[in-house]
Amino acid sequence: MCAIRKTAQDTDVKKTDLYKNERLKVVAQMKHAAGAKAPLGAAPLLDRKEQRRLDAERGLVPFAVKIPSDLASRLRDLANERQLSLNDLVTELLTRSLD
Repeated sequence: MCAIRKTAQDTDVKKTDLYKNERLKVVAQMKHAAGAKAPLGAAPLLDRKEQRRLDAERGLVPFAVKIPSDLASRLRDLANERQLSLNDLVTELLTRSLD
């Protein structure tokens, strides 16, 4: 059996292309890690179907609203300050304002 040798033309890749490909891999890994939204060592996140089932058991329904970005950032800051989830904070604020 004859061994196939690659010539310089077959593997000729620019050095800049190698760096670019490596950077793209790193960026993709960072995006994937950022999307996890769970600190290392934390319990794994539930898949969407399981999360919807648990929410339905608790009587929760999705309720999307559009608010100004400055109000959204104020809500996020307040939730972090009180160490609550954004859902819990909005539920608390809405309940108090409607009573």
